[in-house]
Amino acid sequence: MFRHTGKGRTYRHNLKLASLLSCVAGMVNSIGVFSVHTLTTNVTGHFAYFSEQFFLENYASAFTFLLYILSFLLGAFVSGLVMELASRRNAHTSYIIPVSIEIAILFTVGVSSLLDIGIGPVYSKLISILLLFAMGLQNALVTRVSMSVVRTTHLTGLFTDLGIDLSQLLTNGKPQKAILLRSIFLKLMIISGFFLGGITGGWLYRYLFLQTLFFPVLILMFALWYDKVMFRYYHLKRKYRMKNRI
Repeated sequence: MFRHTGKGRTYRHNLKLASLLSCVAGMVNSIGVFSVHTLTTNVTGHFAYFSEQFFLENYASAFTFLLYILSFLLGAFVSGLVMELASRRNAHTSYIIPVSIEIAILFTVGVSSLLDIGIGPVYSKLISILLLFAMGLQNALVTRVSMSVVRTTHLTGLFTDLGIDLSQLLTNGKPQKAILLRSIFLKLMIISGFFLGGITGGWLYRYLFLQTLFFPVLILMFALWYDKVMFRYYHLKRKYRMKNRI
């Protein structure tokens, strides 16, 4: 799911990656909206708010939205940099550090709700910055691992691509339709995962508040565990086959 790159990466790998991490993104986005009224999986809206506040000369508010934009960018930058440096030693495990950082951030924000701090203006902005950083981290990670096939943190481009694929489905011949159907199904899985995560996150937030972030943490930990187990399984399988050939 994470380890396979290049020619070794298959449609099934992208499907698993899309299903799990789009659900994580949907949950984090929903929790961000309910807790601090901030969209945390994309920066499009923050650009609009920045322009509005800057035009109204509310420079403090404009700076806050600029900070949100830069937080997402910084997350993507750190993810790309860490994976590039780590891949020079072991390309197959370069994803572990960005995922671990994301887990640490989500877990820390979840635990902070147990400290009875109270969501004030500063705390609210800090949560927004951390969640945007985490989602920038995840988006860059998924984009790199899937070679830009999968993006899990926002749906604008996804719906655009889906619309294009649907239009081509009506005009192309049978050979292309099989490829298009696979592409459409992958996009629908990402959308479904995001919606499912958003609804689940919103429902759980009513009872657990920021502790709902423990669920995305569990999903990410499961993804790491599953990837390790499957890699070990296929490694032993190949080793067994080679032994039988001798």
